[in-house]
Amino acid sequence: MTSTAAVPDGSRPGQAVAPEQGSRHRQEPPPSAAAMRRALRRARDGVTLDVTEAAILLAARGEDLADLCASAARVRDAGLASLGRPGVVTYSPKVFIPLTRLCRDRCHYCTFATVPHRLPAPYLTVDEVLDIARAGAAAGCAEALFTLGDRPEDRWPAAREWLDAHGYDSTLGYLRAVAIAVLEETGLLPHLNPGVLSWSELARLKPVAPSMGMMLETTATRLWSTPGGAHYGSPDKEPTVRLRVLADAGRLSIPFTTGLLLGIGETAVERAETIFALRGLAREYGSVQEVIVQNFRAKDDTAMRGEPDVGAEELAAAVAVTRLVLGPRMRVQAPPNLVDTAECALLLSAGLDDWGGVSPVTPDHVNPERPWPDLDVLREVTAAAGFTLRPRLTVHPTHLDEPWIDPRLSGHVAALAGPDGLLAEGARAAGLPWQEPDGGLGNSGRTDLHTAVDTEGRHSATRSDFDSVYGDWAGLREQVRAAGTGVDGIYGTGTRAGAGAAEAVASAAGEETTEDTARVSTVVPVGTAAGGGVPSEDGSEETTATTGTTDGARGAITRAEPEVLAALRRASTDPAGLTDAEALTLFGATGAALEELCGLADALRAQTVGDDVTYVVNRNINFTNVCYTGCRFCAFAQRRADADAYTLSLDEVGSRARDAWSVGATEVCVQGGIHPDLPGTAYFELAREIKKQAPGLHLHAFSPMEVANGVARTGLSTLEWLTAAREAGVDTIPGTAAEILDDEVRWVLTKGKLPTAAWAEVVTTAHRVGLRSSATMMYGHVDTPAHWVAHLRLLRRIQEETGGFTEFVALPFVHHSSPIYLAGVARPGPTVQENRAVHAMARILLHGAIDNIQCSWVKLGTEGCVQVLAGGVNDLGGTLMEETISRMAGSQHGSRRSIAELEEVAQAAGRPARQRTTTYGVVSAERLGTARGDAARTMLTVVT
Repeated sequence: MTSTAAVPDGSRPGQAVAPEQGSRHRQEPPPSAAAMRRALRRARDGVTLDVTEAAILLAARGEDLADLCASAARVRDAGLASLGRPGVVTYSPKVFIPLTRLCRDRCHYCTFATVPHRLPAPYLTVDEVLDIARAGAAAGCAEALFTLGDRPEDRWPAAREWLDAHGYDSTLGYLRAVAIAVLEETGLLPHLNPGVLSWSELARLKPVAPSMGMMLETTATRLWSTPGGAHYGSPDKEPTVRLRVLADAGRLSIPFTTGLLLGIGETAVERAETIFALRGLAREYGSVQEVIVQNFRAKDDTAMRGEPDVGAEELAAAVAVTRLVLGPRMRVQAPPNLVDTAECALLLSAGLDDWGGVSPVTPDHVNPERPWPDLDVLREVTAAAGFTLRPRLTVHPTHLDEPWIDPRLSGHVAALAGPDGLLAEGARAAGLPWQEPDGGLGNSGRTDLHTAVDTEGRHSATRSDFDSVYGDWAGLREQVRAAGTGVDGIYGTGTRAGAGAAEAVASAAGEETTEDTARVSTVVPVGTAAGGGVPSEDGSEETTATTGTTDGARGAITRAEPEVLAALRRASTDPAGLTDAEALTLFGATGAALEELCGLADALRAQTVGDDVTYVVNRNINFTNVCYTGCRFCAFAQRRADADAYTLSLDEVGSRARDAWSVGATEVCVQGGIHPDLPGTAYFELAREIKKQAPGLHLHAFSPMEVANGVARTGLSTLEWLTAAREAGVDTIPGTAAEILDDEVRWVLTKGKLPTAAWAEVVTTAHRVGLRSSATMMYGHVDTPAHWVAHLRLLRRIQEETGGFTEFVALPFVHHSSPIYLAGVARPGPTVQENRAVHAMARILLHGAIDNIQCSWVKLGTEGCVQVLAGGVNDLGGTLMEETISRMAGSQHGSRRSIAELEEVAQAAGRPARQRTTTYGVVSAERLGTARGDAARTMLTVVT
């Protein structure tokens, strides 16, 4: 229903009032009456507003404000009706727990942060936290709001000393512990506001809190970077940093509360830009569950004590514009204690539908001078405006299902939620164990998929939540199309390629762009007549043009671009010394230049590892394909109820490992989806079971993403988790989940996978604890050669630091059933030219660091492998015995290969074949004999 509350009239119709001015506020001319009328009309008509129109409407006052509020109220009312609760305004009954008031930032308006000598202790103790939470539970609260300063141990020795004395590695480690204590002892649902967090830190906290929050406040960078600005001197208030946190929370499917802070010196346009930034995040990830529109209130003992408060009409205009921009599905709130009670009706008229957290027990420690309104008073004010006030949980009903809520919290949330997802009538919080879900690993679903994928294929073309799990497809298409790196198939026109590629590579390498690296415009775009061919539907190359000519198949080049000749000369004399510009030129080599490039790479291969084509007799075991990470390239992941979903029991995994040993395997490679019910200890249990059933097998297990998942679920550090994995039986880890090690590309390819820095941390830590790994790169989707160069440079730097990589594996993108291809975002995999160039350049750029370059027969097929074996490759990977991931994506090259078939590939390339161990050692005579016995020949029959 639309509120009938009156709007205070402080100006003539059509007259906009300029914002109140103070020393930190910029004078802004009011919009013209004509501009205001036009913007109001567009709001009434339901037309999508732009930033300029939103900024105009933020200045609405008097009758203009009444008009604006009426439009916003209609949008709000439509949203509530669509939820099945028309006329219901909500609030969260909470307790406010100020875990620590120490902070490393220096915000000029804040009285919450203080100094150690003003506090009895740097942190509340566990007992003090539980006393507050128990009082809240007794008063009918459902939320425990944890508010604290950003990383106080970075600034205050007293904080670091307290944490050390109590056995915690960090403030966030302590926060995680007390959140679990509150869940188990009181049943209140933690809502965490710890400030700026990394992706890994957010992942670590998700299992202990149904929701988290952090105010964006403003996107006005000048308020952070300019002396005198409200955020100057506060590292955690840089807008780009805070936007990154909000995006990471979305990638991890964390229900998130955020908002804007009015009146700290921002202009109307900057205020509007902040609202639009929040809209973009909400659309892209769906994780923003509510937006707070908070008004500045000046406080004594702060640098901004002389600044004017934001008035009620200014606040109402911001609420209304926020509602119009964010639409009917967003919950929009404003704190009721920061306005007078009589002004609450104005906010309701402006489209507000939530009052946020209100505590009957604790004060607002951030605004201690503004007590919460009595709940009876708030209920009366809300009712007088024509609405019903109802309590809710800290997490909104729209975010109660997978993948938003960690399974360890499901019971706590369900105990308090009513049928409509709000707080159940009469519900009282009570402590419940915080523990792993019951059941663990057990056989379910399509457990025969490893064989049936070759005979029956998929039962469904896509997973059932295709339209929602991957985020905003339309936005991704626009982003990739603007860069020219995706479905159009031309990478030479984007900001990360052509003239912009040098800057991209230099940026990724932490270097400045030089005149030399700027000469990358000589790279020929793929997909043009001079680019070496256009991909056909099956990813093969239909036409080939040449750059230069040769005398014979491998004769000297007689004509070529000078840049190509120079790059080839450098590659022949100093392969590891190639500049980025030279590397980019060679990635675009075609015709005679490509043949010369592959010849150089093959000579390096012969010099480094000899002529043997190696392979390993191994078995893949993908123990589950249930996953909610949201990787847009992955056709393997399924929802638990999908037709192609499955999970294997420990017994089944152990049985498959035992069978692999019986036919001569020396390795099992174990990876799976990020199953929401997977216990944090499941990875260790899998390792122990495999070693129990086949002690002699080398266990190559758990990608960096799985490691990060295990770390988040167990609360261990990366070092501790990897050490425990090694003790459980893991011998090496696969360097998968790398895709392209550039976050710009990663956030197109995947919604929720770990960022580049986290991947590098896992891999380098694994190497330090004695777990070597492979290294991989998946290419040919929305990437460019600039990304390939930067990716290989990063791998080389890691190898020079740790020496832990056993091989590099180039993985061509298989597009057929990939969601990102089906949605029209990615191109249909790499061309033949790119496949040859990538493998050859990997040999050249990694020369002297990573000796072994592997190709994937699953993705390239026999003919493709023979081609790259003539261009620097020395390894064919493994027999696999079962390969489901690429087959689910539409690979046409089967799911297993026999020893004989792998050796035939080597023979076709004119090279001898040799079986190896995982780490490229010599295989025992017993394993060689067993792998060639009758049982092995039966087990390794090729299914085509």
